Amino acid sequence: MLKFLYTNLYLSVFIVSLIIVSLVTPGIAYNDAPEAWQIGFQDSASPIFEGMLELFDSVSFYLIVVVIGVLYGLVAIIKKFHYGKSPITHHFSHGTVIELVWTITPALVLLAIAFPSFKLLYLADEVFTPSMTIKACGHQWYWSYEYSDFLNEDGEAIEFDSYMVPESDLADGQLRLLDVDNNVVVPVDTNIRFIVTGQDVIHSFAVPSLGIKVDGIPGRLNQTGTVVEREGLFYGQCSELCGVLHGFMPICIESVSPEKYLEWMDEIA
Repeated sequence: MLKFLYTNLYLSVFIVSLIIVSLVTPGIAYNDAPEAWQIGFQDSASPIFEGMLELFDSVSFYLIVVVIGVLYGLVAIIKKFHYGKSPITHHFSHGTVIELVWTITPALVLLAIAFPSFKLLYLADEVFTPSMTIKACGHQWYWSYEYSDFLNEDGEAIEFDSYMVPESDLADGQLRLLDVDNNVVVPVDTNIRFIVTGQDVIHSFAVPSLGIKVDGIPGRLNQTGTVVEREGLFYGQCSELCGVLHGFMPICIESVSPEKYLEWMDEIA
């Protein structure tokens, strides 16, 4: 009875704490940048990354089941065939049932993982009727971007370079090794296609919160698509060992409303 009361007390305190936190917290704080000692994913901001998180959860479920089953089998074998209980074993027999189980079960698990995995793979690879295209070109060691759908006053496509902000020039709230002088500004709820290539060596355009990771290879154009579902700053980096300053060419994608995006486009055009 006392244990039951203690359990209900802890549960009541937990519920009250959640209510207080929800009332005090002004809004939702998203994790869109890497943190020190982080072992989890960043918060999702695109449908593709949501699918990746769901696939990870599904695979983790099967992984936990397999680990528990194998550990149970090992412990049961150690206990049953301990040298004190069975010092000498002269007779071995084949277990047809158990052999069928440990052969068919992994095949079924692989099938259960393969179908959603292939589905997500093809969805992430296909670009469906993009509303705008941004070209990203990797250099040693910075990125250059081109908005080929928009023209400036000279009739040329809008393009700019994006360099990492030095530590000495960081403003309050900016992130070391992640913020850049020119963000890639995109509108929310818009199907965006990124065309990625490399100018000198192989680079990799990666933004975890958007589920983007595509190699930039010199002489080749690779593409990927995304739909940013909310406003914010989404950070990434080159994920290829492209040279001595590989860790100093970050990516910063700024998602804004369509109205603010058009205002920004008017300013730089």
